[in-house]
Amino acid sequence: MVSRVIPVSPFDLVIFGGTGDLAQRKILPGLFRRFVAGQIPTESRIIGAARADMDDAGYRDLIRAAIEEHAGKHSADKDAVEDFLRHLSYVPVDAMGEGGWKELQELLVDDEERVRAFYFSVGPNLFGPLAEQLRSHGLAQRESRIVVEKPFGHDLETARALNEELAQHFYEDQIYRIDHYLGKETVQNLMAVRFGNMLFEPLWNAQYIDHIQITVAETVGVGGRGSYYDNSGAMRDMVQNHLMQLLCLIAMEPPARFEADAVRDEKLKVIRALDPVDPDQIVRGQYTSDGTCASYREDAENPASKTESYIALKCFISNWRWANTPFYLRTGKRLSGRASEIAIVFKETPHSIFGIDSGRHRNVLSIRLQPNEGMTLGVTIKEPGPGGMRLVDVPLDMTFADALGEQAEDVTDAYERLIMDVIRGNQTLFMRGDEVEAAWAWTDPLIEGWERRGDNPKPYDAGSAGPDDAAFLINRDGRRWRSIKG
Repeated sequence: MVSRVIPVSPFDLVIFGGTGDLAQRKILPGLFRRFVAGQIPTESRIIGAARADMDDAGYRDLIRAAIEEHAGKHSADKDAVEDFLRHLSYVPVDAMGEGGWKELQELLVDDEERVRAFYFSVGPNLFGPLAEQLRSHGLAQRESRIVVEKPFGHDLETARALNEELAQHFYEDQIYRIDHYLGKETVQNLMAVRFGNMLFEPLWNAQYIDHIQITVAETVGVGGRGSYYDNSGAMRDMVQNHLMQLLCLIAMEPPARFEADAVRDEKLKVIRALDPVDPDQIVRGQYTSDGTCASYREDAENPASKTESYIALKCFISNWRWANTPFYLRTGKRLSGRASEIAIVFKETPHSIFGIDSGRHRNVLSIRLQPNEGMTLGVTIKEPGPGGMRLVDVPLDMTFADALGEQAEDVTDAYERLIMDVIRGNQTLFMRGDEVEAAWAWTDPLIEGWERRGDNPKPYDAGSAGPDDAAFLINRDGRRWRSIKG
């Protein structure tokens, strides 16, 4: 099964930071794949904008190499690559000054009905200045859209300031705050499973679900991001945005329609219903060297750092659907495996007719975001063979790669889908300003609490499952973390 292609109208897309890492790894290879799929009209224009002094030919050479490295099997079609590159132009632009803006104006099609999208693939300190430049140079029309990458502020105060700054130049329905996790096929399948199947929705509540685990584990360290990460930490870098969004999709009430504001209204209700988290329900960790890699403090070049590279916490949502159901969240660097998983752990049957020897069994719906995107539902059956009623848990597996075979590569990448949604004007999978502020309003007191107490993160060995205290956090409730072995 190949993704169904829905054509879009001709558009102009300007990528600020068009020579940067994200543009080369994700944005432009993704656009090339959409071009091959027939989704980008021939009249469309893609314009790279950055500080580097480069002409169109030099930019096309740069992106040709990026496509060959990152676009997968389609990059072997050299004719398609060259056809795509003909849509590309480049303008050296000074985000803080006047250089390049007149040239950019001249490149863009002067049509008020035409979609203009401006992707801010730059540091957040440039979001406001770029928005102001677009407005002052007459490039911000009603059909214009801006795409901004995280971080959306460093705390509630800066998030509010950023929202207010962008709102001076663009309406909320023109601002697309992108979180690539929401573009993943499995995340959207989560909504399809919940709201498209009578099988699950009646069971999706505290009466039948024992607890939920959300895990985003990485094997890499902070590496070249050390200086940024040391001012951020796992809470700001991952929990406040990625994990919060996954939590919202798991916990939200069914929206009236699958439309942007209807979905985001329900997500906002979840964030506002989150209880404050007690300090003893939070475990912060920091990786140490295992002899083959540097420690966090070495990577961050800060020998006295108290920044967490790992965090686990237990939280509750105060509403009727989820009363007293714990949500366990964890994320970290330099762990034993690379895995992003949501696990819905159902309660045991109220009474086992098979006796104590049959063991304890629970159904678990595992939603894997990476690697090997897919879903697995654990079901209890009788173990084959004679010798009595022995029970065993087996998976009903829907791994995309297994189900689709060679066509699995045609499952649309998160960035591809989200960029096309920007062009269509569909904000369903993007965060709204009040969502971002509500997430910071919940997160800030937790961060302020451990900073005020002077808490130190717990050390853990690189390549392990995290600090021992994180295991105790869930084990004392009679539960266990799921394996993160990659």
